[in-house]
Amino acid sequence: MPLSQDPRRRLVFGASGYIGTYLVPRLLAAGAVVRVSSRQPRGLEARNWPGVEIVGADALDPDSLPAVLAGVSIAYYLVHSMGAGKHFGRLDLDAAANFAAAAAQAGVERICYLGGLVPEDATSEHIVSRRDTGQVLRQGTVPVTEIRAGIIVGPGSAAFEVMRDLVYHLPVMITPRWVTAKSPPVALDNLLEYLMMAPGLPETANRILDAAGPEELTYAQMMRILAEAAGRRPPWIIPVPVLSPKLSAYWLRFVTAVPTNVARALIEGLKHDFTAHPEELRRLVPQRLLSFRESVDAAFAAERNATVLARWTEGAFNMRKGRIDYAYYAKRAGGSTIAAAPAADVWAVVSAIGGDNRYYALNTLWTIREIMDWLVGGRGLARGRRHPSEVRVGDRIDSWEVIGVEPERRLTMTFGMRAPGAGVLEFDLEPLSPERTRLTATAYWHPAGVWGLLYWLAMAPGHAVIFDALTGAICRRAEARNRP
Repeated sequence: MPLSQDPRRRLVFGASGYIGTYLVPRLLAAGAVVRVSSRQPRGLEARNWPGVEIVGADALDPDSLPAVLAGVSIAYYLVHSMGAGKHFGRLDLDAAANFAAAAAQAGVERICYLGGLVPEDATSEHIVSRRDTGQVLRQGTVPVTEIRAGIIVGPGSAAFEVMRDLVYHLPVMITPRWVTAKSPPVALDNLLEYLMMAPGLPETANRILDAAGPEELTYAQMMRILAEAAGRRPPWIIPVPVLSPKLSAYWLRFVTAVPTNVARALIEGLKHDFTAHPEELRRLVPQRLLSFRESVDAAFAAERNATVLARWTEGAFNMRKGRIDYAYYAKRAGGSTIAAAPAADVWAVVSAIGGDNRYYALNTLWTIREIMDWLVGGRGLARGRRHPSEVRVGDRIDSWEVIGVEPERRLTMTFGMRAPGAGVLEFDLEPLSPERTRLTATAYWHPAGVWGLLYWLAMAPGHAVIFDALTGAICRRAEARNRP
């Protein structure tokens, strides 16, 4: 039955994550009735998905679950705690148990869980946690459709982004033996079709179904194909027996922008060959499967055709200067201060930043950076702004360009100085009461390879102090506006 004729409400739980970000628009385009949820619903509001209901919830907070599950027939469970660091596996199991119990209480008809392929000798906490999460969900009374996938080929997939960063920025790779391990990668588009259609079928209740593309490739083969698709010379890969996946995971922070906890968990599981048995899922949901090369081409095309966003969102193509060789994932630094002032007063100070007002705090550091840019031919000393206090999209504020303005809520600017990567500075205002406002300043940096990562690390000492100082100075000025 077409989704446009299916009145059942579908909940995408974990909609702000990688798969949820792509699944929700596909469901909406197919005519499905969709509710979305994450721990930070304000981030979902910025997606501007038409016709969706947004409800905040956290699987580790059982009291938040009844409201989000009420009236839901099919619930996609797309959360995991891999980015939480140590003990993420235990958090995953607690969250799954809470969700299964709440889904049963709410009368949910089906849970659809996206897991991962599981080798028989799996020991990686990442793999074991994904397997055990499915088992915990099945211990509830709601039927579960578990779809297991290996490497997902699409923008933002952690495994794909690690390979992209390696291919673009390391012409010679000294790697552990895992580059010879095999896996059946699956295109993001193919996986989304499975997720859309499978949980609505009676035959998939309480089933574990493998999703895989038409090929089984080694990681070395995948990286060579990715390089060719990107128009790069394939890297020279030198496997070293003594370099274990666990040891190699420690230098990932220097060669990829993928969050270190996530990349390390993935790499430690790559010592296995991954096999799939996809015949049953292919029979139930027939579609043309993309080859790995076609999947990579589709990923690059999806980025180039992405909608231009007016605020920072992970992987946004325009925030990366339209460069597929700039890292999808961003490094971040920021600071936050609470002002005893209304949002309007805080905004008046934020919107007047730069030009003659400079940056309110630690201006010597800003000036040093501007001089460094000028010395290499940049526009770092081209100070000024169109208006001393008003701001609008397209304005130049010193070396920054304004790309997003939401008065009394958010200001987003792209970095204009010369550097190996693309940067964004975003101010976010959160009213806590009529006379109290939290101001957060966050810098996002999409590095261009190793040099971009080293640049970010070199700036880290300044980042450690500058954003707290910046938000603190802005808030003090905002508080002074109403003083007699």
